[in-house]
Amino acid sequence: MPTKSSRTSSIMTQTSTIFRPCFLLGAGVTRFAGAVLAAAIILPLCTGPAGAANPPQKATAPAPKKSAAGKAPAGQAAAPDSGQGIATEARNAYVVDYRTGAVLLDKNGTERMAPASMSKMMFYYTVFDDFLKTGKATMDDTLPVSEKAWRTQGSKMFVPLGGRVRIEDLLRGIIVQSGNDACIVLAEGLAGSEQAMVDLMNKKAQELGLAGSHFANVTGLPDPEHYMTAKDLTILAKHIIDDFPEYYKFESEKDFTYNGIKQGNRNPLLYQNVGADGLKTGHTDEAGYCLTGSAIREGQRIIMVLAGLPTMKSRITESERVLDWAFREFGAFPLFKPGDTIDQADVWLGAQAKVPLTVATEATVTIPRRSRKDMKVTEVYDGPIKAPIAQGQQVGKLVVTVPGMAPTEFPLVAAAPVDRLGRIGRVGAALGALVFKR
Repeated sequence: MPTKSSRTSSIMTQTSTIFRPCFLLGAGVTRFAGAVLAAAIILPLCTGPAGAANPPQKATAPAPKKSAAGKAPAGQAAAPDSGQGIATEARNAYVVDYRTGAVLLDKNGTERMAPASMSKMMFYYTVFDDFLKTGKATMDDTLPVSEKAWRTQGSKMFVPLGGRVRIEDLLRGIIVQSGNDACIVLAEGLAGSEQAMVDLMNKKAQELGLAGSHFANVTGLPDPEHYMTAKDLTILAKHIIDDFPEYYKFESEKDFTYNGIKQGNRNPLLYQNVGADGLKTGHTDEAGYCLTGSAIREGQRIIMVLAGLPTMKSRITESERVLDWAFREFGAFPLFKPGDTIDQADVWLGAQAKVPLTVATEATVTIPRRSRKDMKVTEVYDGPIKAPIAQGQQVGKLVVTVPGMAPTEFPLVAAAPVDRLGRIGRVGAALGALVFKR
């Protein structure tokens, strides 16, 4: 008869304990073969040796403690408790591990804010995805400079009125120099108008799941209908890194010269020895000094958004301080990869007695380094698993728990197929089960 099974192991010590469920069949609960006990009765776990189980008791297992963030999505850890966090003067802050999506710091991360020039990331991602990727435009195409573009205020690339500029130069003028004039040239030349490009940006934001973002222009200049969240900016940054590595290289350029004018990249992290390689800064009176940054050290990448800082100097010092904290305090630890046999689960009415279990996706967790020794990994599935079983079929979950963080879950799947027993075999197994139960 299938029962709820779990296996907990300490990854650090490489020891494991099998917990044998002890069942209490309370009044009104019927015992029958081939069925899972009603979930309304929570069953205590016994750790005694087989044949010497503790006397069954009717009990309700205590619910696991939840962090403020609740249970994390599959493969993604939640933000640590505030005791492991870091105080920052940024009005909004959101820090994630690139590989696992674990949230390391969340300060007003889902609050709408003025993104200033950081929203240009949405603009050039749309150019990458809707025009360059589809072949509607190439990096060598040239676009005309209108008077509107030439007169656009704020940071400039200094495009010539009435001239034509290569798309690659325009993109570098936006990514490196944050040129508002380059944004208008690119929007008008590719989409026909700034508003048409804005419509494409809003559509693309929905496709990417940027639920807290809306755009009113391509430059990031102040507008009440132009806003993003720090969380959305980290999602967008990851898409830029993942989807367009061939263009991400422009993010790390420290300067760009156009029309005889050399301008430095405004990202302060590029000038520090911190492993930074992108992305975008921003500043307006409303937004304050802002930065969406990414850095990689020893194979671990962190994406960080800080916004609402009071001065340019504080943007430099605070971004470096928060980034150092993230790398120092957190590590990404691989546990299992698809194909690794985690356990052999019993099979009910199967042609094979057991089925190997593995993970559907790479099981890597980002946790505080100091908590690694306290990490526990638990398999949870209803066992024996009823045949037939298809290879890749989800049969349970792998739950990783660390004190102070919400559990992280990964789908647990069958690593091999198991056919169902024939009619005679099933009858024999059922009779055998009934005999042993008596």
